[in-house]
Amino acid sequence: MLRCLMGIYLAIFFTFVSSKDEYMNEVGESLNFIEHIVEEDLRNGYTKAELRFRFPPEPNGYLHIGHASSICLNFGLGLRYNAPVNLRFDDTNPAKEEQEYVDAIKKDVEWLGYTWDTERYASDYFQQLYDWAVLLIKEGKAYVDSQSSEEMAKQKGTPTEAGIDSPFRNRTVEENLTLFEGMRRGDYEEGTHVLRAKIDMKSSNMLMRDPIMYRVLHKSHHRTNTDWCIYPMYDWTHGESDYIEQVSHSLCTLEFAMHRELYDWFLDQVTDPKKLRPKQREFARRNLSHTVVSKRKLLQLVEQNAVNGWDDPRMPTISGLRRRGFTPESIKNFVNTIGIAKRENLIDVSLLEFHAREHLNKIAPRVMGVLNPLKLVILNYEGEEEWLEAENNPEDETAGFRKVPFSRELYIEQEDFKEEANRKFFRLKLGGEVRLKNGYIIKAESCTKDTEGNILEVLCTYDPKSKSGSGTEESLRKVKGTLHWVSIKHAVEAEVRLYDRLFTDESPDTHKDKDFMEFINPESLKVITGYLEPSLKSAQVGDRVQFQRLGYFCVDPDTTSEKLVFNRTVGLRDVWAKIQQRD
Repeated sequence: MLRCLMGIYLAIFFTFVSSKDEYMNEVGESLNFIEHIVEEDLRNGYTKAELRFRFPPEPNGYLHIGHASSICLNFGLGLRYNAPVNLRFDDTNPAKEEQEYVDAIKKDVEWLGYTWDTERYASDYFQQLYDWAVLLIKEGKAYVDSQSSEEMAKQKGTPTEAGIDSPFRNRTVEENLTLFEGMRRGDYEEGTHVLRAKIDMKSSNMLMRDPIMYRVLHKSHHRTNTDWCIYPMYDWTHGESDYIEQVSHSLCTLEFAMHRELYDWFLDQVTDPKKLRPKQREFARRNLSHTVVSKRKLLQLVEQNAVNGWDDPRMPTISGLRRRGFTPESIKNFVNTIGIAKRENLIDVSLLEFHAREHLNKIAPRVMGVLNPLKLVILNYEGEEEWLEAENNPEDETAGFRKVPFSRELYIEQEDFKEEANRKFFRLKLGGEVRLKNGYIIKAESCTKDTEGNILEVLCTYDPKSKSGSGTEESLRKVKGTLHWVSIKHAVEAEVRLYDRLFTDESPDTHKDKDFMEFINPESLKVITGYLEPSLKSAQVGDRVQFQRLGYFCVDPDTTSEKLVFNRTVGLRDVWAKIQQRD
């Protein structure tokens, strides 16, 4: 309980701090460290017209919540400085990249509410990159190495031990050009040759020890087909692509900090002093508890059928969060709350769920649904049915009202009734009274059971003068419990998918002696039949609602005209923290 409360208090505090920072930003007094870098550059000679940012995903998987920070950072800077932002796909590895991933990435960025200036691909620059590589060979700054990868790895050295020059390091320019042209034509098998930059095998930065620029790959590319048999490495492509696009600030996560020296060395070889020179700067990646955010491990979950695809609502992918019912606003609010930092840390998923609840509470219509039904019969109800008025959303004055059918036989939740209960049980018990939401006050008179003692139905009476909103003295009478319900004869059956944390451990991929797959939560998905009020018959894919007293739910794309399917986005409270505290 304490952990739950602390999580809520921290979330509220961080939200306050974030809101305060937004205000301070408006008056120019508080900036994150990346914005400080941009501001300093503007003071030291950059013009606002020269600012350009980019979001550079590799299309080898779907974007996840970690990418959301980078998306919001780069596009947020674009909005702040009224500067263009490129969407550039780092498509240099056809063995792992697919058009499906390109399409999914574009959809995710658009769904988050951002518009890019130009859509670019590293493959747009394959010819220019090749021409520059030829130039480096002619200048004696690159050479073709014909060793195996194992041999090169042995010569690389260690952080404390210098590397050893390749026996092919001093090939003549003519020989290197001939071999490189043959690599380009496809004359050689994969692994036969690579092109390496000739830098310094004794450098303290191991990335500077003659890094590979090109390798032979006989793979069909999703854009260039089989036009190329060699593909550039990321480090060679990254800075040069930024330079071609005249990106002013190339923002990367911290694992690329050691790459900055190489980024600058490659730029030194091609930049024109009259043109803007990009600069790489790094920020900390944010990890989310009870999940993994490595695309390789997410792909493993998909390929081993631990989940039902990249957009499974248990996945931390943006498409999975969207399908589960998260809103773009809740994700961006979460990103703003955790901020931009220089040090990595683990963010509790409860904070993300907090922002989902906070936003859905404002926008989601309230409806009634019963997920664990118990039949309730009102003995003295003589009418066939009536339609009661129900408020759609008390947080939104413009949301209006709807009509909900009421009849003699209803469903309530099984846990809302006990034959006997203590004074702290404010729901229905024999001899006790509760109010039915938007309806009447009822009293439990008796119940029927099967031969094993399971309760089959609750028999009640109701006060016909206690109708909610009627203004009668009886309607104003206070009772401590209010229950949601559904009229049985009007109920709409739906498949309801109850999602929980995908992993039982908060950091499943940090255990050296265990595989992260060992921590998969066997209770991460339960599929049940729910009974919903008839207003939901017209619900459309993507619609978000609050099932009163139960949580927030979203209509899944598996919905058809014959069957509704709902996903639980989050409960009304963080019950996971309570479970962990109890255990």
